[in-house]
Amino acid sequence: MLDIACKPQISVLIVDDSASARAMLMRIVETDPTLKLFGTAADAFIAVSKMQSGLPDVMLLDMELPRMSGLEFLRKIMAQRPIPVVICSSHAAAGSDLALTALASGAVEVVSKPAPKTDADFQESAIAICDAIHAAAESGHKAARRVTPPRETGTKLLADALIPPARPKNIAHTSPIVCIGASTGGTEAIRSVLVDLPVTCPPVVIVQHMPAGFTTAFSRRLNGLCRVNVKEAADGDLCNPGEVLIAPGNFHMMLVRQGRGYGVKIVDGPYICRHRPSVDILFRSAAQTAGHNALGIILTGMGDDGARSLREMREAGATTLAQNEETCVVFGMPREAIRMGAATRVVALSEVPGAISAFANTHQLRAR
Repeated sequence: MLDIACKPQISVLIVDDSASARAMLMRIVETDPTLKLFGTAADAFIAVSKMQSGLPDVMLLDMELPRMSGLEFLRKIMAQRPIPVVICSSHAAAGSDLALTALASGAVEVVSKPAPKTDADFQESAIAICDAIHAAAESGHKAARRVTPPRETGTKLLADALIPPARPKNIAHTSPIVCIGASTGGTEAIRSVLVDLPVTCPPVVIVQHMPAGFTTAFSRRLNGLCRVNVKEAADGDLCNPGEVLIAPGNFHMMLVRQGRGYGVKIVDGPYICRHRPSVDILFRSAAQTAGHNALGIILTGMGDDGARSLREMREAGATTLAQNEETCVVFGMPREAIRMGAATRVVALSEVPGAISAFANTHQLRAR
């Protein structure tokens, strides 16, 4: 059990020009006993004045601010005195693009601005925002190896709630498939992997923890940077060589068999390991559907989503990789995978594209 009394609270500065948004975010911060309010500010200049006497552990930052935009303020923070920043943005397409630019400019995480209509909506928003704050705090204290587990609120459902467990079985040789899971720090990690992939690479399916509405912009941005084709996955999409499918926000993505290859099924369902989409759902479906034909890769992120099912992939004969601590923004998901014995290898982020190519070559040789 987490001993809250002996853990320093994480101080949070809220910067948003909307009084109602600030009030909602304050209420959310106050629900978590491991967090404390550093202060609130309606714009960047007020925020700077609040930080004259000290810095917060984490800043919650809106992108649309008067006098100085949130993006400009973020860039100044990162250039002068970097602190962990979580972007709290709208669902609008313009807001999604701006949030992704912010992630590329040094922000740790992006969350949807809360607009709850029910108590259940509020609880979902509170969990997502508090988890993002904890992940940001861990990234900011990486040198000190501070580990602040996400708070446990309510029942944490595992993959069993959506896909029944099954014993490993013999699976025929098919085309290869690459499955990647990531969370905090994952947007930039995924970009660095995909830009180095050739158009001849095996099909890739990805779950990145990201709110609804943001994965469309994320996929579009990656597609403009990469040689491979990148798109937000739709139900029934086929997994083709040289193409990457990214799970849509707020939906789970499963791998399904399509002839000698694979496709994806997009489904609604409960939060699994506190996430939707969940890496565990993708990896369990890959273990049961693809077995030794799959490569599973778990990248930077808070928590343990994906770790259990990556072990199932390994038990089913898949090659499995975990990102090493030195190159992770948050060494959470990979650490748990390594602890559980789920990873056949631990690799630096820069080694992942080469590992994907090596897997494809080895898989082709086995077919002969």
